[in-house]
Amino acid sequence: MSDKIKVLFVCLGNICRSPAAEGAFKNLVQKKGLEDLFEIDSAGTADYHVGELAHDTTRLVARERGIILTHHCRQFEVSDFRKFDYILAMDNSNYRNIISLAKDESQKQKVMKFRKFDSSVRGEPDVPDPYYGSVAGFEHVQDIVERSSLGFLDWILQNHNLSTEVVEEYEE
Repeated sequence: MSDKIKVLFVCLGNICRSPAAEGAFKNLVQKKGLEDLFEIDSAGTADYHVGELAHDTTRLVARERGIILTHHCRQFEVSDFRKFDYILAMDNSNYRNIISLAKDESQKQKVMKFRKFDSSVRGEPDVPDPYYGSVAGFEHVQDIVERSSLGFLDWILQNHNLSTEVVEEYEE
């Protein structure tokens, strides 16, 4: 495969949920030996934390699960529609903000709510924002992004006709 599948995770400030999702998805892809197939990043719809590392508790909870987050926060840009194949919003507000920037239907079709891939829920609920809460809230978000990553990877592999043959090739 010549082109990588480009995935962008988006929340409000790119400090809690989207870097957690980026890290969880990268970790899963790496464990499956599929990192050569993907380009993975995250961004925020707001510019509150541009240039900063992810929230300390986000990094702590991820690190406890063997995931090291080194991403520096950045703001979503209109050019991301051209660069990425899939843009995954963490909640309805982020989804609406991203869609409002889309110039046409093809750009809008790239945007999905991430939790639609969470096998433990029906529909497309929000990934809750843990920013003002306790460590338990960050752990809950990490659980959600890990489950959603599994579902999203399965969906990607099926939609790109990569499901068994590529995984088997990479696992050998």
